[in-house]
Amino acid sequence: MTAMPRPFRRILGRSEPVASPVSLTVTAAPAELPGVAVDIPETDPLFAYLQAAPGPVVLSRLELASPALDELREAGVALVVPLVTQGELIGTLNLGPRLSEQDYSSDDRRLLGTLAAQAAPAIRVAQLVKEQAAEAAERERYEQELKVAQLIQQQFLPHELPNLPEWQIAAYYGPARVVGGDFYDFIDLGEGRIGVVVGDVTDKGVPAALVMARTHSIMRAEAPRLIEPGLVLARANELLAPEMPPRMFVTCLYGVLEPATGRFVFANAGHNLPYVRTTGGVIELRATGLPLGLMPGIVYEETEGFVGQGEAMLLYSDGMVEQHGPGREMYGFPRLREAMATDDAGSVLLDRLLDELHAFTGPGVEQEDDITLVTLRRSAGVASGGWSEERPEVALTRDEIVSDAAVEPLAAFTIAGAIGNERAAMQRVAEAVAPLGLEPARLERLKTAVAETVMNAIEYGSQGDPGVPVDVRVDADAQAIRVRVTDRALSGPVPDAEMPDLDAKLDGRQKPRGWGLFLIRHMVDGMDVHAVDGLQTVTLTLARDGR
Repeated sequence: MTAMPRPFRRILGRSEPVASPVSLTVTAAPAELPGVAVDIPETDPLFAYLQAAPGPVVLSRLELASPALDELREAGVALVVPLVTQGELIGTLNLGPRLSEQDYSSDDRRLLGTLAAQAAPAIRVAQLVKEQAAEAAERERYEQELKVAQLIQQQFLPHELPNLPEWQIAAYYGPARVVGGDFYDFIDLGEGRIGVVVGDVTDKGVPAALVMARTHSIMRAEAPRLIEPGLVLARANELLAPEMPPRMFVTCLYGVLEPATGRFVFANAGHNLPYVRTTGGVIELRATGLPLGLMPGIVYEETEGFVGQGEAMLLYSDGMVEQHGPGREMYGFPRLREAMATDDAGSVLLDRLLDELHAFTGPGVEQEDDITLVTLRRSAGVASGGWSEERPEVALTRDEIVSDAAVEPLAAFTIAGAIGNERAAMQRVAEAVAPLGLEPARLERLKTAVAETVMNAIEYGSQGDPGVPVDVRVDADAQAIRVRVTDRALSGPVPDAEMPDLDAKLDGRQKPRGWGLFLIRHMVDGMDVHAVDGLQTVTLTLARDGR
């Protein structure tokens, strides 16, 4: 019996024709003729010939350039009976020469053809049953693995939230699959301080859960020892980089909260930035840094913020803002920021954010990515330990942009919207800020952000037309340097920055230059986009003190 691609094999033997159409008996081959089995690939000409053959085939009469035919002849096969059901060749019955050394008669071949017609459906059913049993066993094994991974992941998520006087803390985690890659944690650091962690592994399923568990363990071990957020993330990165699976990394935001004062010091490894609802509106706390596991030797800067009395802070993963509605419109950062403007208690705020997301997506829409939300609200009446009127806000409002126009800038110039002019703009900005004495590394980051922003303005705002100008203005005060790049918005508004995804880029699912905005956001301390009267302005903010 010769096997087709499915597992159906028999050993070649020399036999007399079968006398009964019900049972098949194959006489064992003599000792000098060892048993063999021959596979016929679908690409072999013999496969197509046997699939279309009306009955048993005498090999001595065939003239085909077929490796399988040569192998059958060398093995001593004289007659091949195709086993065909529903037009599909599922195997063959191979017979050697008759013991009487006479040829197979037409009656012999007719009997064998009848036998094959009856046996083939039964054999196919047996094959399907075997395949289904194997698939069921594989599914069961996979489901068991998922249950184990889900149990592991649940063990790593906090079972209880911190119970802090005058604070309302709530958290939500919703995986897109049974097992996901998001995680959050609260770590007791002693002296009344609480470590807050939110992270996201760039994958789903069991691999993401395992990387999440490893990252969680590292943060738990290193945070109480090192305390400082920048040092903790740097240590986590050094441990993860050598063992990170290909095309995976971890975005992570880690901060230290002092509940008594509301002070929050944090470092960021490529994660979404926190929102704080203040008495003056919703602001975004800025800190830059590359994701964990990409490469060793990364330094993470720290940023300090405060949550005042009656204010709230939101930490979240990108599954919230990147969820699409029925029309494929993304929920986006502006909607989330607007939703944060309402003053709610911690759990009420969390529930309202989820309700608004579900109202946006509509019923029956599949969740695309894991969603993690952590809200921390400080009750009113608590003494503020920070900002109040002197709180430094990195993001600029439209009124601030207008009022700053009356201040003498460090530089203000216009360039033609031609490809390549971004380098000249970058150099003029560098010359303008040179007297301020920026650290070389921070100056290089500012230059990179300016060049990328001007390049975007030329390509999209001017569409490469030298006749459509791009304006650049550089301002500075005691706290920060601000570079404003204004274009004519010929290609429409600047989209939200995308998280880089190499596979999506190669597949064409991400825009050809969609990573530029992501790079800009991580090169400076603040990036804001404003559109007024047909002009679009991107404002880059870099703190002068290096925080």
